Amino acid sequence: MFDKDACLKKAVALIEECVRNKAELIVFPELFIPGYPFGMNFGFSTGRRTEGGREDWKRFYDNSVFADGAEIQVLKDLAKKYRVYLSMGYSERDKVNGTLYNSNIMISPDGTALNHRKLKPIGSERVIWGDANQDYFPIMDTPWGTMGNLICWESYMPLARVALYEKGISIYISPNTNDNEEWQNTIRHIAIEGHCYFINCDMIIRKTSYPNDLNEYPAISRLPDLVCRGGSCVIDPLDIWRALVFGMRKESYTPH
Repeated sequence: MFDKDACLKKAVALIEECVRNKAELIVFPELFIPGYPFGMNFGFSTGRRTEGGREDWKRFYDNSVFADGAEIQVLKDLAKKYRVYLSMGYSERDKVNGTLYNSNIMISPDGTALNHRKLKPIGSERVIWGDANQDYFPIMDTPWGTMGNLICWESYMPLARVALYEKGISIYISPNTNDNEEWQNTIRHIAIEGHCYFINCDMIIRKTSYPNDLNEYPAISRLPDLVCRGGSCVIDPLDIWRALVFGMRKESYTPH
């Protein structure tokens, strides 16, 4: 975390591992570059910030990347080299206004990239990332149907989901940091509601992921060893529908 070069190096290694295993669509979690600063407030309280918090913030800011920067270009080149589709969550740094955005970029095998900025960061995320101001609800054609994405709690915005449904998505990507049981129920509902495959890509964060020289590290040190436990999965809407129908009819059914 807080190291864009290390995050990119890890991403490249994971992409190459996926390719060796014949993957054609490779999906990364929310803010894989440079990590989700879970539990941090960067010294913020109403009306003030601490100097140590400012330093930690500047470190995170400096390790956020441009949508057309060198790090994203590496990902585009890999997508073209291996003929795969990529979805990457990252902290985007805007060259014009200097704002950070919680973004997700989809890249096709020809290197075409479509960027989505999180519409409304939730809670104290708003201390770090701004509201989306462009590139709303991009979709990408794939051999398996139209693909789109919403980031984390954007999936709790009914009209945002509808915006993707109206574009005819078959694949709904959700890069997120939700490891709770309720979220698993939410994504099942969305798969049924939208008649789409839901790719739930959750973050695994360990306390050891944080740099131990952050000014805010004393607060981080009180977090559990496993800060976010993941929970990634793919929801097949047809399997859920079959299970519901056969269950109501009291007939035997074995999911795939």
